[in-house]
Amino acid sequence: MSEVKKPPPPGESGRWTRFVTARPRLSLLLALVVTALAVFAGGGVADRMGSGGWEDPGARSTYATKALEREFPASQPNLLLLVDAGPRSGAGAGVGVDDPAVAAEAERLTGLLAAEPGVTGVGSYWRTPMPALRSEDGRQALIAARVLGDEKTTTRVLERIAPRYQGEHGPLRVSLGGPVAVQREVTATIQEDLLRAELIALPVTLVLLILVFGSAVAAMLPLGVGIVAILGTNAVLRGLTEFTEVSVFAQNLTTALGLGLAIDYALFIVRRFREELAAGRDPVAAVGATLRTAGRTVLFSALTVAVALSAMLFFPMYFLRSFAYAGVAVVLLAAAAALILLPAALVLLGERVNSLDLRRLWRRGRGAAAAGTGAAGGEGRGWARMTALVMRRAPVFALVSTAGLLLLGVPFLGVKFGTVDDRQLPTTAASHVVQQQIRDGFPGSPGGGLIVLAEGAAGAGDLDAYRERVAGLEGVARVDGPVSSGPGARYAYFSVVTEGEAVGQRAQELVGEVREVQAPFETSVAGQAAVLVDAQKAIAGKLPAALALVVLATLLLVFLLTGSVLIPLQAVLLNALSLTAMFGAVVWVFQEGHLSGFLAFTSTGDIETTLPVLMFCIAFGLSMDYGVFLISRIKEEYDRTGDHEGAVRTGLARTGGLITAAAVILAVVMVAIGTSRVTNTKMLGLGIALAVLMDAMVVRSLLVPAVMKLTGRATWWAPGPLRRLHARFGLSEGESAPAAAPAGPHPEAGEREREREREKIPAARS
Repeated sequence: MSEVKKPPPPGESGRWTRFVTARPRLSLLLALVVTALAVFAGGGVADRMGSGGWEDPGARSTYATKALEREFPASQPNLLLLVDAGPRSGAGAGVGVDDPAVAAEAERLTGLLAAEPGVTGVGSYWRTPMPALRSEDGRQALIAARVLGDEKTTTRVLERIAPRYQGEHGPLRVSLGGPVAVQREVTATIQEDLLRAELIALPVTLVLLILVFGSAVAAMLPLGVGIVAILGTNAVLRGLTEFTEVSVFAQNLTTALGLGLAIDYALFIVRRFREELAAGRDPVAAVGATLRTAGRTVLFSALTVAVALSAMLFFPMYFLRSFAYAGVAVVLLAAAAALILLPAALVLLGERVNSLDLRRLWRRGRGAAAAGTGAAGGEGRGWARMTALVMRRAPVFALVSTAGLLLLGVPFLGVKFGTVDDRQLPTTAASHVVQQQIRDGFPGSPGGGLIVLAEGAAGAGDLDAYRERVAGLEGVARVDGPVSSGPGARYAYFSVVTEGEAVGQRAQELVGEVREVQAPFETSVAGQAAVLVDAQKAIAGKLPAALALVVLATLLLVFLLTGSVLIPLQAVLLNALSLTAMFGAVVWVFQEGHLSGFLAFTSTGDIETTLPVLMFCIAFGLSMDYGVFLISRIKEEYDRTGDHEGAVRTGLARTGGLITAAAVILAVVMVAIGTSRVTNTKMLGLGIALAVLMDAMVVRSLLVPAVMKLTGRATWWAPGPLRRLHARFGLSEGESAPAAAPAGPHPEAGEREREREREKIPAARS
């Protein structure tokens, strides 16, 4: 039999325990003070966030966009006033936009808009009668302008001027559209949806926690940890807005992970604490044992999730970087609250953690302590029986589960990438209605094609020759320009109107072809398609480094937890496999449009470029969260008994129900986020919910025990140098750390040990 080390003396981890438990009332008071300060510091954070961040700030298209905004503000209008002279209720049949009364009023509005501070480059159909500015039926036309400044500045300008322009003006009606109007409406919609999601998630989560714990007192503890993590993260994001751009979408991740991970961590901490109380320890000793076991696992879990989310810092888009800021902050704060504040509360509560046991109504005669033990109850025996069945038919379960997950991921092979636009909003949103009318009724729209910036001294002949070469490219409908500031000007630009979708596949191909057209001056291409092409290039360039960080850090952390070479590899591969259903569903539903009516969104036929990266990092981190909890408990049992198959059965029996409960609760939170009216947020919430459920119910319940049965005792193998490294630096959830040996105890010895443990549980419960 392998040598089993003695449990560490009480003082070995006593510093941490004494720090947490010596003055619990003071700890909780300080927590309340810090939380109150976080509420104050994080107030109004959403008003300082942006709704963009999908472009690469170092790309050539970004340079061209900024140069065009500086030199030719009218070339890229971001505010559109849709002037409608058609029929209205009580207004008869209506007149066309060329009617003198309509033209006079539209000209008056154009002049007023041009005089607004912060607005430049104002033009209209009535000043420049271009076909693209007039609808095909002649009842609508556009006034276009450029609102200067960053996203926050443009939003403030729009909020100031919008009441003076939208609505009825004599013979015409004005509606606001363009990127600035879409941006403002997206931000407002997200804030409203986030509040509604919290109002849905919190009460439902509380009910589920009561069902899991039984005790209403115990159920309130995870919610408290989550609220502290969310408020603290809002304060962190508010501070970051002073130095960098932060996306408003990151608030959704703050709420989801703040509640989800806090509940996960608190579930395992409270459950282990109740086990220790049931074993006869006093509250302080029970907290110490809990921190030495489940506390270590929570710490490892937080590190793995934080590493997965930090990979988004590799990418230059502030949309992705914002999720890294929010995600890492909320994970670390949730872990800190679970490891410092929660133990202090448990010391004060003691046995009262089982108070207000609402499950007594249907669980007559069973003690409250048994509710938290999992493996001791019928649920644990059910998980043990199921695990035994899976391990008896391990090849079948491994093959069927793997094939099923891969089959669900097949639609992702047809993924198409695009950019976000007004169709992120519901069809009734004002800016979406305006943009849809422009798409349907106008032969072209400002900013809808490519814009080529010509930089450097060039004669009229050179500019005309360049225009003809670009116009000759396949897929180009026409080229307008050149437009310059006068003879001898250093800058000029061309508007390239493409055939088909403005960001379609052909438009993306044209970006590269236009960039390759020879010219005696320097050219740069801007426009939505150019931004998309450059964003895809930036992601492809940074993706290998980001994946390497996630994989290598996961391998290292899981090795430090287990001391095994094979388990870290299994963790990475099985986690990646658990994401296939999510990616397949994203394409099948949101790209191809299935269930779009039921879920109330508009399919654009593509997926925003950054979303798969974001969803991978979040889902992979959450999968590792559950994986660490399961593996650490299996490792604890294996260290104690040396029985590989028994350790897998006992580990799943003790954690399977809890992991599933945690996954269901997190899925509820993500589904609440998925009720958002903004398509990307809906996609994020529902996709992550699916990934979490597939991971808990298929990968952890079926694949992990099947694969560990197939790998057998080799699961725990490591070469000598790595065993020594783990012995020195590794940690595990067990209170003892037995030395690994090539051959463990005889299986019958492990079975006898488990039988003795089963006999102890009823005595402890009584």
